[in-house]
Amino acid sequence: MPNEDLSNNETLRIIESRRSIRAFTKQNVPDEILRILLKAANEAPSAHNQQPWRFFVLRGRKKEDLAHLVNSRSAVFPKPSSTLLRMAARSIMSAPLVIGVANTGELIKHGTNLFKVEKEMAHDFFRTMEIQSSAAAVQNMLLAATSIGLATVWLGILFLIKDDILDFLGEPQGEFMAVVPVGYAERSSRGPQKLPVEIKVKYIAD
Repeated sequence: MPNEDLSNNETLRIIESRRSIRAFTKQNVPDEILRILLKAANEAPSAHNQQPWRFFVLRGRKKEDLAHLVNSRSAVFPKPSSTLLRMAARSIMSAPLVIGVANTGELIKHGTNLFKVEKEMAHDFFRTMEIQSSAAAVQNMLLAATSIGLATVWLGILFLIKDDILDFLGEPQGEFMAVVPVGYAERSSRGPQKLPVEIKVKYIAD
């Protein structure tokens, strides 16, 4: 309703309060809570409802192995990339669990054959749709985590070693999307100052 007071809207509050947290306590995340996050991610909108994502849950030794992989690969990159990769490795090690997300490539494979346009154009089109769909799933996961008191961070820097990550996850046929450490925040964070939305909007009308 136009006159409805939205100042206490819970969804808007969660969106505004979400933060990227990189250090976690040792408190475990129960399986039932993990399932809530995965179900929220799986409810995201996707192109043609194909849900072109796969989730990977890493705990214990496998999580530590991933952190060691990221740390070792950081040595081949110059600063600041190497620094950010080492920071990502510490976040992975700190969190009680990590959720990896990869595009399956199924939409690319089937869509490219169906569309009667130049093959490279069709491939780019469906690859973008897979990325958009999986990104929506990750955002659902981040917001769901915030809503139940969990902390997360989307480690985008790991795209630099995406082939290594995919090989580690056993998904050579898919495409890398995200690695998200999940846990309880070691300390609270105010987050970065956002630019005013007014300078990010262009209104187009007759």
